[in-house]
Amino acid sequence: MTSDRAGMPTEVKVALAPEGAPGWVAEAVVDGGGALVDPAAAEAVVWFGAAEPEGLPAVLRAAPGARWVQLPWAGVEPYVHLLGDGRTWTCGKGVYAEPVAEHALALALAGLRGLPDRVRATSWGRQGGRSLYGGRVTVLGGGGITEALLALLVPLRCEATVVRRSGAALAGATVVGPDGLLDAVAGADVVVVALALTPATRGIVDAAVLGRMEGHAWLVNVGRGEHVVTADLVEALRSGSIGGAGLDVTDPEPLPDGHSLWSLPNCIITPHTANTLAMARPAVTERIRENVRRFGAGEELIGLVDPALGY
Repeated sequence: MTSDRAGMPTEVKVALAPEGAPGWVAEAVVDGGGALVDPAAAEAVVWFGAAEPEGLPAVLRAAPGARWVQLPWAGVEPYVHLLGDGRTWTCGKGVYAEPVAEHALALALAGLRGLPDRVRATSWGRQGGRSLYGGRVTVLGGGGITEALLALLVPLRCEATVVRRSGAALAGATVVGPDGLLDAVAGADVVVVALALTPATRGIVDAAVLGRMEGHAWLVNVGRGEHVVTADLVEALRSGSIGGAGLDVTDPEPLPDGHSLWSLPNCIITPHTANTLAMARPAVTERIRENVRRFGAGEELIGLVDPALGY
C-alpha cells in the first residue's frame, strides 16, 4: 500500500517504459495520481513495449523497488517466465473484449452468409448462405471476450455453449469443462476460440475437434494462432469437412505470403486487427489511470495475472 499516515492515497512513483511510449499513457499515469520517475526510484512499472517484450527484464532489474507491473495487453505469454518474481502483475484483461467480440461475430456472419465467395464474384450466381438466428454457437474460453460475445448473441436467439477451465456459470450460456469439448463443438454452427494461450490450450483445436464440427460450421479464432493446429485446419478446409474459418490470428504470425491458407476460398484472414490501439485507447487509458489510483489507495487492482495459470 502506498498511503500517508491518515490513510489517504499518496503519489505513486511510476516508471514508464520503454522510451517513446505514447504521451497519452504518461497522462493516464499522472491522472491516476502517479509521478513519472526513473526505474531506480519506481515502486511500479507501466510497460508499453508490445513490439519489444525482451526489453522488460532489463527495466525490472533497474527497478528493484517496483512492486507492481502493468501490462496494457490481455495476452501475457511473452512475459510468463517473469511472473514468479514476487511482484503483482496486471494486464489488459477485459479492455479489448467488446471490439474483439464484435470482430468475431463479423467473421462468423461473413462466413455463414457466403461473403468470401461474393466478394470475389464477377457474376450474379446462386442464392446461398445460412442465418445465425436461432443457431448454435460454441465458444472456447470464458473471459471478457466471451461475455461480450454472449451479449451480442442475445438478439440472435442463439443457443450458446462455453467450454472453460473453471466450469463457472456464465449468463446466457451452458458451461462445460474441457472434457466436454468434443461434444460441445458437435452440432454448432460457429465455434469461436477466445482463450488465453497456455500449455494446456496450445493446439487445442486439432484434427479431432475439427472432425467433430459440422460440415457447414465456421471456426473463428480471435485468441492466438497457436490454439489451432494449422496443418489440421488446412486439411479440413481443403476437404470441406467444415464450412470455413475466420482467422484474426494465425500460426505462424504474420502469415507468410504464399501460405496455403491465403489461397483457400473458405478462409477469411484479418491481420490481428480485431482490436486496434485506436479502438482500445479510451479503455486502456482508463485501466492505467484507475490501477495507478488503486495502487496508491491500497485497493485491489484490476486485471490481476495469476502466475500459476499464466494469464
